[in-house]
Amino acid sequence: MGAMTEKIALILGASRGLGAALAEALAPEYHIVAVARTTGALEELDDRIQAKGGSATLAPMDITNKDAMAQLCRSIHDRWGKVDLWVHTAIHGAPLTPAGHISEKDWDKSVAINVTATGVLIPFLTPLLGENGHAVFFDDPRGGEKFFGSYGATKTAQIALAKSWQAETIKTGPRVSILQPAEMPTGTRARFFPGQDKAALAHPRDEAARLLAELTV
Repeated sequence: MGAMTEKIALILGASRGLGAALAEALAPEYHIVAVARTTGALEELDDRIQAKGGSATLAPMDITNKDAMAQLCRSIHDRWGKVDLWVHTAIHGAPLTPAGHISEKDWDKSVAINVTATGVLIPFLTPLLGENGHAVFFDDPRGGEKFFGSYGATKTAQIALAKSWQAETIKTGPRVSILQPAEMPTGTRARFFPGQDKAALAHPRDEAARLLAELTV
C-alpha cells in the first residue's frame, strides 16, 4: 500500500487503558503511530497489534517535549504526508487533594500535560489532518468536584480548547469530536478510587468498540 493511501492513526497515550484498546481496535484499518512514555508497554501493544495482522510505529516520548513532538510530526509528514485520525488519550491525573493543598509540582505537571501540550499539538497537527482528518478528545465531568482541583481544572481547560477548535473547523475541517467514555478500570481511575469494584466498570476493549461505533470513523 502506498504511503499516501495508507490510513494513519496517531494515538497519544497509547501504552495502556483506553488508548491501547483504541489502538488495537483501529489497527486492522489503520497503521498506528503509538505515542507514550513507557517503551515496554508500547512493545507489548505492538506485539498484540502484529498478532492481529496490523502494523504500528512506536514513538516512546513525552508529549510535553515540544521538540520531540515537532520531530515526530515532521517524520509523519515525510513518511506519510498526513494523519487521518488523531486520538488524544494522554492525560495526567494528579493526586486528589484539597485546592488549598495542591503542590506546585503536581499543578505544573497537570498544566503541562493536560493543557500546554494540547495547545502545542493542535497547531502541529492541523496541517497533517488537513480538511478530511479527524481529531478525537475525551471529556470527563469531574471539573469542579471536591479534591479534583488539579485534574479537573486542567482537563476542563483541555476540553474547552478542543471545543473552540471544533467550532472553528465545522465548515473547513478537520473534524473534531469530543466523547465521554464510561468508567473503566484504568490506572488513573485506580489512583482516584482505590479499592473500587472493577467488575462494575466497563472494559477498555468494550468501551473502545462503543466509542468507535459512535464516531463511525
